[in-house]
Amino acid sequence: MSIDWKNVESVLVVRLRSIGDTVLCTPSLTALRELLPNARIDILLEDWVAPLLEGFEAVNDVLKVGRSGAERLRLAREIRGRRYDVAFNLHGGTTGTFFVASSGAKHKIGFSYFQYRFLYTDAFPSGEEFWDRPRIHSVEQQLALLGSAGVPVKPTARTRLPLLERHLISVERRLFSAGLENKEFVLMHPAAALATKQWDTSNFARVADHLYKSGLAIIAVASTNEGAVLDRLIEESEAPMTVFDDLALPEITALASKARLFVGNDSGIAHIAAAVHTPPVVIFGSSSRDTWRPWTSVPYETVFTEFHCQPCSGYWCEEFGEPKCIESVSIESVADSIDRILAQTEKRRTQSPAV
Repeated sequence: MSIDWKNVESVLVVRLRSIGDTVLCTPSLTALRELLPNARIDILLEDWVAPLLEGFEAVNDVLKVGRSGAERLRLAREIRGRRYDVAFNLHGGTTGTFFVASSGAKHKIGFSYFQYRFLYTDAFPSGEEFWDRPRIHSVEQQLALLGSAGVPVKPTARTRLPLLERHLISVERRLFSAGLENKEFVLMHPAAALATKQWDTSNFARVADHLYKSGLAIIAVASTNEGAVLDRLIEESEAPMTVFDDLALPEITALASKARLFVGNDSGIAHIAAAVHTPPVVIFGSSSRDTWRPWTSVPYETVFTEFHCQPCSGYWCEEFGEPKCIESVSIESVADSIDRILAQTEKRRTQSPAV
């Protein structure tokens, strides 16, 4: 069913799940806004990650979904009442399908391999078929769904995040309290959701020592329930360290924007750094570098040790019992990547014309 985009007045984009998923949908939101400068474009996110897109200029409203059935039914009724012309499911999960189906939109759009295909009015072949390549990035996958529906898309579009003044001020106050207001620092995120993506904390401690010898301060962040990782990092590193486990996601975004460099595991925080143009060095284990590498125009490096079983689901290591992929990444390889990125960014800074 062809979509008459010039008569579309409202669009719902459903992108549930994690921090990284949210960041990586921003090129799709930008593409929609470029096509529909005057339309209402809303995005549905999980409530805990929704603050990331507060103030994002490509969307009118960020809808938040909680976990309870009552909340979801209430939200479904609200979505129905907004009378969207088009609804996209950028992920394909059953919860996303429920909200797209319940939207009542004339065009309910997903990929043909999504479960409950019959609930979509428009279902398209895979992103790999759209781009005519066997391996594509998550950003390209999402853009392919829009492109198949007639939205002009560019694979060169990069991730972006809003930086609101109140969050920048909040972070500046924290830096001042830590005595870091005038110091260049590296942002480190030593935690990960899965053991197969978690580089050992003692390795991060050695990298922190290396960075400190280079004259850079180190700030490490994690969530409150990951505080033990930060405690161990402080204990094992000889470098002075500032740690935060209580920052809201927009504050982490603001902090990342002020960092000289990001160093961490493949995680949502790495994508946040990339989206605010902070060069990332990302350590990969079980996950796909083709799909999840930083999607940014600034220099970056992914550090990994190649194994025949990569990528995998990552929930456990079926091949070796222990996740050798992440365990085999050496401290030296990460330090070398850091040095290369620092050299590149220093060269770019010295070559930039004075303002």
